[in-house]
Amino acid sequence: MSLFDEQSLRARAQRTTITKSAEAVLKESVTASAQRTSFDIFLSHSYLDNKVILGIKLALEDMGHSVYVDWIEDRQLSRENVTRETAAVLRERMKQSRSLFYATSANTSNSKWMPWELGYMDGLKSKSAILPVLLSPTTTSDYRGQEYLGIYPYIDKAKPQNGTNEVLWVHEAPSIYVRYSEWLNGSQPTKRN
Repeated sequence: MSLFDEQSLRARAQRTTITKSAEAVLKESVTASAQRTSFDIFLSHSYLDNKVILGIKLALEDMGHSVYVDWIEDRQLSRENVTRETAAVLRERMKQSRSLFYATSANTSNSKWMPWELGYMDGLKSKSAILPVLLSPTTTSDYRGQEYLGIYPYIDKAKPQNGTNEVLWVHEAPSIYVRYSEWLNGSQPTKRN
């Protein structure tokens, strides 16, 4: 199992923007999500990490999940002029999402919205998890969130036994985890050897 890292995520975003422009990728995503009324994952993040966030979105979609990112799906929202209407749109999108991933980075502490989104979704559905984003690749799946982030489970990725494609896992600790799809359906992380 391994955690997500900036280097791999930037590379994932770059692979797409080599064959298509970033604008074309965003237009396709906006068009596809216009008909969407539900998402697997509401991705809470700092906009300062937009290239990494695009990589996360694409990597999660590669695994078969639908992902909401506000500046992609709701481009009309203004980051400079936050209003009650902005909050209403985000609340509605969280209601339409099955879970929330809180993508950590060096810029997380600069976001005023991320703690609000995490708390709202946790109270709404109790399906919030931390998606640690490390600076460089590692083979560890151990994550210890600081302060209140430590009370939430965290996400990593790995191939299941006898599987060929990576899937998401929800961890309470390195040896206590459950497959993301099972967690969405009510299963809790359990101790594994």
